[in-house]
Amino acid sequence: MKFQDYYELLGVPRDADAKAIKKAYRKLAMKWHPDRHQGDAATEAEARFKQISEAYEVLSDPEKRGKYDRFGEHWKHGQDFAPGAGESTMSHEEFEAAFGSGGGFSDFFQQAFGREYSRDFGGRRPAHHGRFDYRGADVSADLSLPIGDALAGGKRRFSVPGAAACETCGGTGFLEQHVCPTCGGVGRVHMTKTVDLTLPAAPRDGLRLRLDGLGEPGHGGGEPGDLLLTLRLADDDAYRIVGARLEARLVLAPWEAEAGAKVDLRTAKGVATVTVPAGTRAGRRMRLRGQGLTDASGAAGDCIVRIEIDLPAALTDEQRELLARLGESAQAAGTTVRGGARTGDPS
Repeated sequence: MKFQDYYELLGVPRDADAKAIKKAYRKLAMKWHPDRHQGDAATEAEARFKQISEAYEVLSDPEKRGKYDRFGEHWKHGQDFAPGAGESTMSHEEFEAAFGSGGGFSDFFQQAFGREYSRDFGGRRPAHHGRFDYRGADVSADLSLPIGDALAGGKRRFSVPGAAACETCGGTGFLEQHVCPTCGGVGRVHMTKTVDLTLPAAPRDGLRLRLDGLGEPGHGGGEPGDLLLTLRLADDDAYRIVGARLEARLVLAPWEAEAGAKVDLRTAKGVATVTVPAGTRAGRRMRLRGQGLTDASGAAGDCIVRIEIDLPAALTDEQRELLARLGESAQAAGTTVRGGARTGDPS
């Protein structure tokens, strides 16, 4: 960590006594512990929590405080303050002292978060340094999908930012007799989680899914929180959403539209067979009742099929020849189309 004024961090004057420093730290630790915040606010809180822990470790130690008061930011000979595995940091006993004897660490968090915590002490030194047991926080994330992909179902793999229990300290926040140098006493580290999701059979925009155990890790053996995932459906080339109504493009070859056809189309309820009447023209709209998306109340909207006419991407020589002959015949009969309006008399 880069140097910051420790007195300003704790909000105490430079002549503050040990009691005032401890009181200020206790108040700020309760305010900025990451488990009291959600989302981006938790990230900011974690950084603040580490800063105030660093400040308290220095100002609560008379020898370190003396050097700090004398040399300021150069109190460690100009080096950044970054506790390493072999450096002395705030011990568990010092943490206990900061929050009072008797209840100490566990009572502090019980008061802060209103939860039950367990402690396991063996002999003079704690076997699990201030180990407390509570469930990890739930986290929220959005998953954006093209509508066509959501309707196709199956599994999708995606990544979300998250956290995991710190492997160095086992999630306790303490290592041996000191604050864990890896996680700064928070008990967890940031990471990216990869999730394989089976898409729901009835997707809709804004649908919220709860994925068990994919939230923040628990502390002291507590179970992890959940991931609250919100589906965000986006229009694509084939589909668009209008409320609970699903609108779909159905592209036909000219001869299919003229002769009529039966075409399979994926809808929100599965695959539906669309019967296209003979002589159908581009722009015609057909309604498939109850084949649209389901709204929050469980009611299904309709699927509106909009007919478009286009040529296949690849034509055979025979098809090209037939189209050329069709064009010559249309010109001779005066039935060419310009600007969307038919000219001439088709009869």
